[in-house]
Amino acid sequence: MSRHTYNSGIIGNCAFLAHVQKSTEISWLCWPTFDSSFVFGSMLDKKKGGTFSILPEGDHTTEQYYIENTNVLCTEVTTAAGKYRVTDFAPRFRQYDRYYKPLMLIRKIEPLTGDPTIRIKCEPVGDYGRQPLQKLRGSNHIEFTGGDEAIRLTSNMPITHFFEDNVYVLTETKYLVLTYGQPLEAPLISTVEHFLRETITYWRTWIKHSTISPFYQQQVIRSALALKIHQYEDTGAIIAGSTTSLPESPGSGRNWDYRYCWLRDSYYVITSLNHIGHFEEMERYASYIANISHGDEGRFQPLYGIDGRKLLIEEIMEHLEGYEGNQPVRVGNQAYEHIQNDVYGQALISLLPLYTDHRFVFKERSDSSKWVSFLLTKIERTMDEKDAGIWEFRNFANYHCYTNLFQWAGSSAALKIGRAIDDKGIMTRAENLMKRAAKHIEDCYDAERNVYTNAVGSPHLDASTLQLIMMNYLDPASERARDHLTALEKELKTPQGLFYRYLHADDFGKPKTTFLICAFWYVEALACVGRIDDAVRTFEQLLPYANHLNLFSEDIDENDGSQWGNFPQAYSHVGLMNAAYRISMKLDRPLFLI
Repeated sequence: MSRHTYNSGIIGNCAFLAHVQKSTEISWLCWPTFDSSFVFGSMLDKKKGGTFSILPEGDHTTEQYYIENTNVLCTEVTTAAGKYRVTDFAPRFRQYDRYYKPLMLIRKIEPLTGDPTIRIKCEPVGDYGRQPLQKLRGSNHIEFTGGDEAIRLTSNMPITHFFEDNVYVLTETKYLVLTYGQPLEAPLISTVEHFLRETITYWRTWIKHSTISPFYQQQVIRSALALKIHQYEDTGAIIAGSTTSLPESPGSGRNWDYRYCWLRDSYYVITSLNHIGHFEEMERYASYIANISHGDEGRFQPLYGIDGRKLLIEEIMEHLEGYEGNQPVRVGNQAYEHIQNDVYGQALISLLPLYTDHRFVFKERSDSSKWVSFLLTKIERTMDEKDAGIWEFRNFANYHCYTNLFQWAGSSAALKIGRAIDDKGIMTRAENLMKRAAKHIEDCYDAERNVYTNAVGSPHLDASTLQLIMMNYLDPASERARDHLTALEKELKTPQGLFYRYLHADDFGKPKTTFLICAFWYVEALACVGRIDDAVRTFEQLLPYANHLNLFSEDIDENDGSQWGNFPQAYSHVGLMNAAYRISMKLDRPLFLI
């Protein structure tokens, strides 16, 4: 049985993300924002999704790798006639006291050996493949019109090549610069080489300024680089994934659009980046939270658009064939309508360091009391409600253990903030809410099985309750924490170290694949209770489920190790980083090996 993997890497600059296949195809690129229509979407439809490829004549092999410690991706193609390298990147670097991050995809094509022949195809589309674009010839560029903005391809390739289906003998380096809206008006070759040097320097400097322990450091670095470009820097929003409708398992119908900002997911991303010493992402996210909560007298949604918009109406793209024929293709996400009451606690915890970490001048935050009080009021009003829970069940609600845990944890964060800003009113309210939340959590305890179930009155177990240990609701050294972990692993863990979210039927039947972040949560929980050898062994079992670039999907099939779900999944990379951090702290290893 062959293993299904996603044979692509990602590039990005915190303004856009693109997927580059080992075949050199740009299989996914949404412009002008993460959640816009794709201009290249062959991932979801090979005919209607457009194309941007640099293919050789005849049989060939490919190798793909990142330039070390960067988000610059290289694909080397070997043919009988010769070998060439395609370097793909999205420019990002400091310029004029701010980050330069244009809607610009750059492809550098270098001959390495022999005289390889190539054929370049560039055919972007609009409106999710429903809008063909007109191709106009320029002196040194091609203009694609008919969409919301003009798309331009600037190149030192003969422009005729893009209008006639012929091959080209690659004898010198060629450059392709694809832009949205604002075209490249500067000299082509020197500008691209300058942008490449500056972009490599930017990413390597970002990594140098990270605090990463030696424990599987390379994997943590790749995860950190992947997570960084999932933040839409313009607003501070962090997306769960750059793709839509990659199925959780073939034929399951569990095909979701992840190109939005979940408050829950963002908490985990912020935490993982904080662990390696990066805080600007949290400050930008704080601004995003402030803007979506401004003037909001109702509920927080579980997710918002990257611009803060609330309506994310789910639409089925019936004209698209779907990934490997898997339908439906969804744009939008109906979960924005859900009641998920853990989000207020997530918001409080994710921004806690701004008020308690002395590297921030938190006493200057004049709005602290008002903002914390606002979120505590949300928790007070929703404490006794049923909700859809972390896994966003569509057709039933419950008093979920995970929800009450984060109401407890959010109130605990508010208590710490209250102490930091010396607000006794906030402290009193927070303590009372912690007691109320704990009562709900204890109502989930099954004394016969020595385990917390997923919800009040439910017999089902759920991997999300591992967080009871990681959030220190349960003392990790206690017998109750150890018993709870043992019961969960007995039911939800696979022999390969993978972990199911749950095994009971939901709106779509029983899950058929494991959820990768749950396996990394399990590793964290093992480390917390002192089972370090088990934690390290399980962590090492999970690493081979990455693709050739150390990128992880959302779901893994326990039977053959196949990758499924949206890719790469921010959650999964967060899980790896947090698990590695937890293990390295327990191992008490020096930060740097001497």
